[in-house]
Amino acid sequence: MATASIGGLASGLNTADIISQLMSLEAVPQSKLKTQLATEQSRLSSYQQLNARLATLGSTSGSLATSSTTTGTWAALKATSSNTAVTVTATNAASPSAFTVNVGQTALSHQLAFTDAHAKTDVVTGAATDVVLKRAGQADVTISTTGGTLEQVASAINAADKGVRATLVKVGTSGGTDQFRLLVESTTTGNSSAFDLTAADGSPLMGGTTVRAGRDASITIGGITATSATNTFTDVTPGVTITLGSAATGSADIAVTRDAATRSAAVKSLVSDINGMLDAIGTATAHNADAAKAGVLSGDSTLRGVASRLTTAVYPEDGTSLAPYGIQLDRYGKLTFDEAKFAAAYAADPDAVTAAITGPDGFAARVQAVATSASDKTSGTVTGAVNGRTAAITRLNKSIADWDDRLALRRTTLERQFTALETAMSQMQSQSSWLSSQLSSLTKSSE
Repeated sequence: MATASIGGLASGLNTADIISQLMSLEAVPQSKLKTQLATEQSRLSSYQQLNARLATLGSTSGSLATSSTTTGTWAALKATSSNTAVTVTATNAASPSAFTVNVGQTALSHQLAFTDAHAKTDVVTGAATDVVLKRAGQADVTISTTGGTLEQVASAINAADKGVRATLVKVGTSGGTDQFRLLVESTTTGNSSAFDLTAADGSPLMGGTTVRAGRDASITIGGITATSATNTFTDVTPGVTITLGSAATGSADIAVTRDAATRSAAVKSLVSDINGMLDAIGTATAHNADAAKAGVLSGDSTLRGVASRLTTAVYPEDGTSLAPYGIQLDRYGKLTFDEAKFAAAYAADPDAVTAAITGPDGFAARVQAVATSASDKTSGTVTGAVNGRTAAITRLNKSIADWDDRLALRRTTLERQFTALETAMSQMQSQSSWLSSQLSSLTKSSE
């Protein structure tokens, strides 16, 4: 309960200021706890950030550690073609290979070029205004053209969206009026794209047609012919897709190889991540005689141990080195990666390079083991430090809260004491005034 304080009415003292100064002295232990709390919170934040980065490093190195030929970095393949008109792609389902593709023919759509030229407004369908789209083995499709003019026929065919498209081609003028011929083409390519377009009664339209028959594309590989309704040959060999340009001819040397560039980039990224982790740990644990310049976790042995194990992960357990593959430790304790040396080593012996980086004993797995042992959610060493700091902060917050109650009680006590003092002095002053008054009355009566 708050206690009213009589602010020096009798004593003339600034009791409120005196109480505040006394409370400042009483609060010194709590202030020290608050300073300690701020320090612990800063350390906890640093631990949490480093732990999160270690967890990420464990995940990325773990992904690189797998030597799977169907997923991941080491499954990536590069497909090339010696003919710019013949493109090739490869999925992880492909295997390294090389072969020659000979282009037989490209795929074509089916076209009908109608013979007679007309003005756009000429009726070209005869008495009936419908046209009929015919395909072998399929039901005829009747397309209404409204008025049967050349322009309406083209528009109706396109609006019907039945797998063909119509175009009017200007071929000259007659009597000052533009003349057009109708070109109708299938929207797909291949032998199966054939169609015919007639009047409603089945008679030819506009003098008949010149036909360019649709056809399948064909290629040969080692004397084996492959065909496709389009210019794309999907999985012509497992995981390999070949696409012909519209004017493709001749031959193309196809090569499907392991993608060394992708692997090199992945290893380079891992080395960069490790160095970033080492820099972060070094900054956090840096020692300096000037405490203001020291790292927030200056001298922390747990983190320095993690940094040491990360750098020694570059050395295989058999006592060899990764230097032949472009990975070394420099004199500053940082890892370096020589892309040219890695590329040369990979070209010479891709299996050896893969084994050095991947697998349960490879470089990536050793890095993963260090990062995981530090950041594991239950047993990680850095995770343990995070938990310890969290518990310490909880205790400090409780102690500070206890001090709030203690100080509030102390302030109440001081206010009561000073109020009692002021009250007593006020009473004494009243008595003093009464006595003075009595003495003054006695003196006057005796005269």
